[in-house]
Amino acid sequence: MTEAELRAAAARGEATPVSLAGWLRIAARAAGLIGLLLVFVPLHYLFRLFAYGSPFPMLFLRYAARVCGARVEVRGTHLKRDVFFVANHVSWLDILAMAGASGTAFVAKAELGEVPVIGWLCRLNRTVFVKRENRLGVAEQINALKDALVDNWSVTVFPEGTTTDGQSLLPFKTSMLSVLEPPPPGVLVQPVIVDYGPVAEWIGWIGEEGGLNNAKRVLSRKGSFTVRLHYLEPFSPEDFKGRKAIGQESRRRIEEALIEILGRPLRPFAHVVAPVRYEPTV
Repeated sequence: MTEAELRAAAARGEATPVSLAGWLRIAARAAGLIGLLLVFVPLHYLFRLFAYGSPFPMLFLRYAARVCGARVEVRGTHLKRDVFFVANHVSWLDILAMAGASGTAFVAKAELGEVPVIGWLCRLNRTVFVKRENRLGVAEQINALKDALVDNWSVTVFPEGTTTDGQSLLPFKTSMLSVLEPPPPGVLVQPVIVDYGPVAEWIGWIGEEGGLNNAKRVLSRKGSFTVRLHYLEPFSPEDFKGRKAIGQESRRRIEEALIEILGRPLRPFAHVVAPVRYEPTV
């Protein structure tokens, strides 16, 4: 099967076959991640005995991204505190890349919290998990998000509500932006583009594909790939009336910059196969 056929099969929920060499790469990367855990987790808990705000989860995620094959390049300047990052969403690797670059906490789909090791690491980084079916729990999730923003200085949301193939941009769902109604004093919004370049469609987690199969596809891939994080110009949410206006402005900036990066119009939403992920609808 060609790479395109394998990707399409994965999106339909079919398991991706892995060669012997692929399994060896998975084993080597798993060993690398375990090695990082053995170094950084004890350092993290030791640090927490004496001070708050451990740097070791960020450092672990930075090197974990490299072990998984990602070479992260930062374009632009990210704010270091009092910032709400709004980003497009392609893969679970987005979390490793962005947290490793900025130390941000996240709002992520609840399913990610169930992935072995990844879910635990997300909790170390104070990720706020949301369930798309738990519409009555939005207020509780927003309160958790407020706490994370105060606690971690920066929080990232993926308002598309699902991952895509990196060539499309879905409408933004703005329930999690309710934390900006009204905006906390001094907090800015900074749009971010996560760009996997030519490997975006292979990396993208779309359709009916399970998380373990996607991780298997990514970790069995030969060689490395570049992930560019484009931090766009921040803006004050106080200049926009309500979460929907804030979401619309964030999406407008991301769409314009993504079109420029791709050098062509975005694909229509229908190209993304059956999104099945996480954020409550509004």
